[in-house]
Amino acid sequence: MNVGLPYSSSREPVMGRNVVATSQPLAAQAGLMMLHAGGTAIDAAIATAAALTVVEPTANGLGADAFAMWWDGETLHGLNASGRAPAALDVERLRTTGGIPRLGWDAVTVPGAVSGWISMCHAGGTLPLPQLLAPAIAYARDGFAVSPQTARGWARSVRRYAQFDDWMATFAPNGRAPAPGEYFKSEAHACTLEAIAQTNGEAFYQGDIAQRIAAAAGHSGAAMGLEDLHTHEPMRIDPLSVSLGDVQLHELPPNGQGLAALVAAGVLERLGGSSLDPDDPATMHIQIECMKLGFADASAHIGDPHLLQMDAAELIEPARLDTLAGMVDVVHAKPLCSGVPQWSSTVYLATADACGRAVSFIQSNYEGFGSGIVIPDTGIAMQNRGAGFVLEEGHPNTLRPGARPYHTIIPGFTTCKGAAHMAFGVMGGPMQPQGHLQVLSRVTYGWNPQAALDAPRWRVEGAQRVAVEPQMPQQTIATLERMGHDVHVATERDVSFGGGQVALRHGEGWIGASDCRRDGQAVAF
Repeated sequence: MNVGLPYSSSREPVMGRNVVATSQPLAAQAGLMMLHAGGTAIDAAIATAAALTVVEPTANGLGADAFAMWWDGETLHGLNASGRAPAALDVERLRTTGGIPRLGWDAVTVPGAVSGWISMCHAGGTLPLPQLLAPAIAYARDGFAVSPQTARGWARSVRRYAQFDDWMATFAPNGRAPAPGEYFKSEAHACTLEAIAQTNGEAFYQGDIAQRIAAAAGHSGAAMGLEDLHTHEPMRIDPLSVSLGDVQLHELPPNGQGLAALVAAGVLERLGGSSLDPDDPATMHIQIECMKLGFADASAHIGDPHLLQMDAAELIEPARLDTLAGMVDVVHAKPLCSGVPQWSSTVYLATADACGRAVSFIQSNYEGFGSGIVIPDTGIAMQNRGAGFVLEEGHPNTLRPGARPYHTIIPGFTTCKGAAHMAFGVMGGPMQPQGHLQVLSRVTYGWNPQAALDAPRWRVEGAQRVAVEPQMPQQTIATLERMGHDVHVATERDVSFGGGQVALRHGEGWIGASDCRRDGQAVAF
């Protein structure tokens, strides 16, 4: 069966008092079940996130990290559920053997996603954890139909992880990836989810699962030990914000790259902000230049939040943003940054409920299934977030035992007049902050969120290089080139330009939207 879409296809905004939007339809349904059961937006977010570890393992899993923001009806809260490098990591060995590998145990940091679920449950969940994880357990035990984009990513992963026996036994037991529409089961994943549910997460960091992770590491001579898992804790944090038009854009402080979006949006506001037509190539030029400044700050300043050389809030102070705005040439492109982070795969979800609460949540293994390390008989694929460190001495993101690395994953949130406005995100490595900027600019200009997601995107790739989707008008491309941008037109519109989800407040309810570049779905009632 050909599951491609050879003809133009568009989606409609989805409206209701309760909304879930995410990158895989079965996971969206899991969240909707919790809202139907009387749960909150937080309950829906946890159920959706757990289901995504099963139905979209190509981008996240039980060995992932997570970040979130949520509006409780009065206040916006932030959560950093990322893990640290093992305390016994031999940094000198890595320095002398060529750096941090992308595969294997040296790339593994403590997985924080499960701790994030538990922390959010305590903060605003009303349903018991076994009920929240029940859909994910059923998908794992009874099987689920693999969606098209997930199947394509899975096939690529079989080639990448073929040398990892435990990975192959868990995710390619027949020696191949499941085809689109084929059912896939994982009893081991179901049992691990049950253990998490029955112990309120304690099994993962203190009990049997922790023992299994430490044993697997020890068998391979890796640095991660029980103490690394025992001492892991997620951090409740205060989001940072800047204004863009009538709304406040909120992002989490480092070690995520939300700073890049804040700097870009703060500078854009000083150059016209939400009054600029997002389809005007002159506007795109300004946005691109603002994004370069955001990436330059991110590259220089983001690292473990406890090891930063300066407070991230100082980087978005009005006077500094004024100075940065003066560096933008509104007619000609300038080399304002040297590079951007490497592309990676992620899952993002937005939930909102009839009481006005909303959640912006993101979860990721970093690159596909992560490090290739799978803990035997658990379904846990361990992330490779350690690859986000650098080896430059004195840099805030220098590899250190016990440090959290630079993370590309960022949830976004906006408020307006002191109330929730939009939970949103655009997954995909360096596309995330620039996806935030483009989607937010269109929404503040008056577009509905589905149209804001559907619009053709640009992507900063370096000092002058910009990639654009093939749907970008030729006149726009020509104008950008005349302004000095090295424009490369992609061969197809795909997830390398991000995959976004939105829940936008509208009257008494919400508008949900889901990116056509992903398998996802927005659902509501």
